[in-house]
Amino acid sequence: MSEVRDHVSLFGRRLRVIDLSSTLSNETAPFELNRHQITYVDHGKGWEMLLELGYSQEMAERMFPNRLAWAVEAVSLSSHSGTHVDAPYHYGPRMASGEQAPTIDVVPLSWCMGPGVLFDMTHKSKADGITAADLKAALEAMSYEVQPGDIALIRTDTYKRFGEKGYELLHAGLTRDATEFLVDRGVRMIGIDAWGLDKAFDVLMKDALEGKARFWESHLLGLEKPYLQIEKLANLDQIPKPHGFVVMALPFKIKGGSAGWTRAVALVEED
Repeated sequence: MSEVRDHVSLFGRRLRVIDLSSTLSNETAPFELNRHQITYVDHGKGWEMLLELGYSQEMAERMFPNRLAWAVEAVSLSSHSGTHVDAPYHYGPRMASGEQAPTIDVVPLSWCMGPGVLFDMTHKSKADGITAADLKAALEAMSYEVQPGDIALIRTDTYKRFGEKGYELLHAGLTRDATEFLVDRGVRMIGIDAWGLDKAFDVLMKDALEGKARFWESHLLGLEKPYLQIEKLANLDQIPKPHGFVVMALPFKIKGGSAGWTRAVALVEED
């Protein structure tokens, strides 16, 4: 399907809506470590359900003369399937302070919407990762300073290979110093268009075995300094400028959950 230029008017401003979410389907299930399965009930089967529920054929035909009723889907998936927001509870049960780590149903929604800052890291290799120095260089190039409440988006373009076997091992992720650089400046949500925010697991394991870094270092920082992650974003390359836009990524409210699915969007003002 070709790109649809979607718009909304808010507070007298005309904004372009850019969908930043990946699409789940049964075709994306085989490669995913967090498996998902969608069972489709089409309109014809929906009509048959009426009969199974005890409605007579006469009554069913009065309700739906064309014998096409409702369509529904039964979905089995992980809270980390598709585009989702990680809560600190995903990283561990308790914060470094000893308090219970926040679950997705209690995280502040104010963390999930705000000004966006786009870091183009498509030039970075998965082995090197994305460092604080990389982020500082990008900020200098865009003549911008990170502000409290900003939502940082890390563009790698790995989303273009979503659905490929081994997708989870393709991206360049953030090192701890990069994540801490953002969080220390008041960023409470960081998103990436790849399987995870940290380096890919094969690189993380190699670094940990060689004593170069702690395994899962960016995630685990969230137990010391709480922040949220958006993983498996898409279409960051469609955002036309590095800042001056709004991001919204409200997570599904799952009691006690480590994550929640989101339909993330960027809102970009147009002339």
